[in-house]
Amino acid sequence: MARMSNDERVDFMNACSPVTVRRDTRAWRLQVWISFAVAVALCGNGLAFLPGQDLDRAFMVMGYVFCTSAVFALSKFVRDNQGRKVDTPMWSLVVWGGFAVALSLTGWGLYRMDVNPTYKAFLFVSGLFLISSVFTLAKTLRDAHEADLAEARAAQPTAIAGADSSGPST
Repeated sequence: MARMSNDERVDFMNACSPVTVRRDTRAWRLQVWISFAVAVALCGNGLAFLPGQDLDRAFMVMGYVFCTSAVFALSKFVRDNQGRKVDTPMWSLVVWGGFAVALSLTGWGLYRMDVNPTYKAFLFVSGLFLISSVFTLAKTLRDAHEADLAEARAAQPTAIAGADSSGPST
């Protein structure tokens, strides 16, 4: 009896058992997007009305944008390497280093800014809220993408089997 490879075994198991794809609820997706929008609005509002010099405001806007993009990159990196390492150690350094630099420089800019501590506290808390909501949004988007892929893989064998059985008979 010939032994099946792992891929063949998985294909066989998938063909023999129904596939259940878990999806986030519509309410959860709505809450995640609303949370992200509120975080962006709070940060934007705090930065738009920040007293002080334009250069400080511009530095903080760049810092928040850098932090947001670094969080998206980090969450993708962590998710991609969840089961096994697929990225190089140098890319790991770039992603984690970019995240650390983004947070450090933004925190340093906030600390050294000559404004009322209440403004600093507001920007700090709204920045944490933004980072948290970006991690959640990235996970939700990735879960939806993986669910779409799983449904496409599950539908593929039935489409092929349906095409075989509906063909002309000889």
